[in-house]
Amino acid sequence: EVQLVESGGGLVQAGGSLRLSCAASGFAFDRYSIGWFRQAPGKDREGVSCISIGDGHSWYAESVRGRFTISSDKAKNMVYLQMNSLKPEDTAVYFCNAKTSDVLFRVHDYWGQGTQVTVSS
Repeated sequence: EVQLVESGGGLVQAGGSLRLSCAASGFAFDRYSIGWFRQAPGKDREGVSCISIGDGHSWYAESVRGRFTISSDKAKNMVYLQMNSLKPEDTAVYFCNAKTSDVLFRVHDYWGQGTQVTVSS
């Protein structure tokens, strides 16, 4: 059974830091890209950052570049999102996503349940 379990959310003051964790199980971890998305009330879900587990390449949304850092631990099947210099506009539910395509070009796409991040001003 595929599972993505997020943790590490919480309430923090503006300028503070949080580290989100995504624990993955039930699939070939190193064949996937793992991403963090967020959804604020009344807004669409948006991509925040992602990492290709196999080669370590990463991507960041412009709004978080320089403040957030994504990393992975292949031995533990974990992906982390270190969030520094948090702003009230970072407040959202943060979701972990795992995605890959197989040799037949079928897309495999999994989501976690999300963890709430609230940044107070």
